[in-house]
Amino acid sequence: MDKIDKQKIILKKGAEATVYLAHWYGKEVVIKSRKVKKYRHPNLDDKLRKYRTIHEPQLMNEAKKVGVSTPIIFQIDIKKMSIIMEFISGKQIKHILSNLPLSKRRTLCLEIGKLIGKIHSYGIIHGDLTTSNIILDVNDRLFFIDFGLAEKQVELEARGVDLHLMKRGLQSTHNNYAQDSFRKIMEGYSIIMGESHAKVILKKIQEIERRGRYIEERKVK
Repeated sequence: MDKIDKQKIILKKGAEATVYLAHWYGKEVVIKSRKVKKYRHPNLDDKLRKYRTIHEPQLMNEAKKVGVSTPIIFQIDIKKMSIIMEFISGKQIKHILSNLPLSKRRTLCLEIGKLIGKIHSYGIIHGDLTTSNIILDVNDRLFFIDFGLAEKQVELEARGVDLHLMKRGLQSTHNNYAQDSFRKIMEGYSIIMGESHAKVILKKIQEIERRGRYIEERKVK
């Protein structure tokens, strides 16, 4: 029987899962529990939730192999469709980026770009790459979290979508610093992936943006 305290605090309630803060064997942990989706066929729902519950920790551990910090996985429970993992004590980049001095913000964004480059170089697409899913811990170490939509993929389109999500997130949350911050992220990315590849990715991001604008214009018409 798991030694999980009955009292749990909801940290995030997403479309696919609920994330709790809890205590497990006296240790502060995060529990990610995938919910039943009644609109899906029960067999398909069970298969998808099981796949994602197993797949997410695998990709988190693979990210570690290329030097990207992710929470330690303590337990995977297929019956409960849940993952128990390390609680990272720190702050989401979303909550601190706008308050940092220019030099610190640029240094941080450069490092984020390098880390994105590292997972992309290993064929990992995060799938929900925003400043909400990057934590700066108490020792100034960056952690990537929430690999629930992650996949192994080397296609240019997938990498472009990953970085487009980051750019769009910066624009919506840190609009005053979005352009400069994303420029530093791409600078860090190019250090890992190479300048020529970074330029190709930027063109792909622009293409994705044009497609998005076209769809919005069609909706208005």
